[in-house]
Amino acid sequence: MRKIIGIGESILDIIFRNQQPSHAVPGGSTFNTLISLGRLGVPTSFISEIGQDTVGNIILDFMRENHVGTENLDVFYEGKTPISLAFLDEHNEAQYMFYSQFPPKRLNFVWPRIDQDDIIVFGSYFALNPALHEKVREFITFAKDRKAIIYYDPNFRNAHAHEAVKLMPSVLENLEYADLVKGSTEDFGNLFHLTDARKIYLDHIKFYCPNFICTQGGAGAELFCAQGNRHFAGTPITPVSTIGAGDSFNAGILFGLIKHDITLDRLYALTPEEWAPIIQYGIEFATAVCQSMDNYIDREMAARYKES
Repeated sequence: MRKIIGIGESILDIIFRNQQPSHAVPGGSTFNTLISLGRLGVPTSFISEIGQDTVGNIILDFMRENHVGTENLDVFYEGKTPISLAFLDEHNEAQYMFYSQFPPKRLNFVWPRIDQDDIIVFGSYFALNPALHEKVREFITFAKDRKAIIYYDPNFRNAHAHEAVKLMPSVLENLEYADLVKGSTEDFGNLFHLTDARKIYLDHIKFYCPNFICTQGGAGAELFCAQGNRHFAGTPITPVSTIGAGDSFNAGILFGLIKHDITLDRLYALTPEEWAPIIQYGIEFATAVCQSMDNYIDREMAARYKES
């Protein structure tokens, strides 16, 4: 059976509303994606690093409860599991502050087995961090050699916008590895100072990867592939919280690729019409998460999709 393997950060998100803590949930960009997939019954495993502490144990228990494999985690003893403070504004958009204390040697994990047409998902600052990039690159290179599908979400937020020029070589290298790139207009505004999806694709993505999905918040998503392009409308809602929306969109796309048996070879031949049901999963998952305080689709929704 095909599986999805993620590599990324593990963190405890403490959510603030009106300057008061509201609740806390385990998070991290790729982490959130895998939790939704685990709830959907997709075989998943996560490569990450957590501390041997109370916060780390909360995250570890949560992964197990949601059927995400933990055998590839690096559990460290020096340092502390990172936390983030997420402050929701009047539009329920989040601004983040991060706190971390990692050991000198990082990301010492047991490599998972990778088979042809498995899917590897990576991205965020984790995939660009100079302290981790070499190890991430080694793993992605190995996955590429094993003929896995490489899914890259830059997830490049405002907090790192001032580092865009310095990190650009790593961004371009990640784009070159990718078989499918998904990002938001916010990400590419921070990276390339562009928010027009077509121009982003033609100027910065197509040369490296022909398959590109650009999300545009409530305006939906734009697909570009070798067979053409197509716009997909979003669902009008008043969001409760946008935290995890993009990660849940990723989960929907990955769920669709597995459900429709899209192999590496088929991926490059998909038409916009064949992409439509896959992208619809992404929109539905992101819409649902925007209407909750969780970073992932809930178990009831996952059960409905498993049954269908």
